[in-house]
Amino acid sequence: MPQTLVDAEQRDHVLVVSMRREQKRNAVDRAMADALDEAFNRLDDDPNLWVGILTGTLAIFSAGSDLTAGGDYVTERGGEYGLIRRERRKPLIAAVEGPALGGGMEMVLACDLVVASTTASFGLPEVAIGALPSSGGLFRGPQVLPLNLARELVLTGEPIDVDRAHAAGFVNVVAAPSEALSAALELAARICKNAPLSVQSCLRAINEAARRFDAEGWAATTEAGRSLVDTADMQEGIRAFLEKRPPRWTGR
Repeated sequence: MPQTLVDAEQRDHVLVVSMRREQKRNAVDRAMADALDEAFNRLDDDPNLWVGILTGTLAIFSAGSDLTAGGDYVTERGGEYGLIRRERRKPLIAAVEGPALGGGMEMVLACDLVVASTTASFGLPEVAIGALPSSGGLFRGPQVLPLNLARELVLTGEPIDVDRAHAAGFVNVVAAPSEALSAALELAARICKNAPLSVQSCLRAINEAARRFDAEGWAATTEAGRSLVDTADMQEGIRAFLEKRPPRWTGR
């Protein structure tokens, strides 16, 4: 039987969307993007669903893009991973166990609230393979993190642990290991006590104000990507990653 890449389970007024490609570190390819898109479409379109939770497995949230997909993980309604450019009106909580790296971190940045266990870590390691965060990390990171911390994540490629992310205000709730989803469900229940249309109107206003410069952010990201796409270092970085060896940089 084909593997279930994404589970979507309704719990009262909450939809729990779980990535289930752990053997590939929940990296997103075409099939997984389509499955995520279908789940988020359900959240958007079902009036009986008021809050969404996005989670991975106990070992890992997501490593982001499957490099073997060649960039083929964009959907019509959601953009990258079925989520990154989605126009949402319902709260989406990231429930993070283990690493959220690269596009996985950018998926967390696309959510509205973050619950993370003490096993979680957050990073944007693209510079380690000669690339850059292309799914919003270059401008959403500085929106929700102190500017110098966002710069550190992007320029060193090194992750931060949950304590530092919580101290910076990025993580709303810290949970014990394996308890991130339970804590996210508790947070969702607190939201669901309120009038759903009021919640949605408030969220829309907050997000529209917070993302008023997104167009400029996407344009800057695109231009930065163009400056790298034909470089020898980017080709070497991806090749070294796939071959599981240290890259040999030339600065060209």
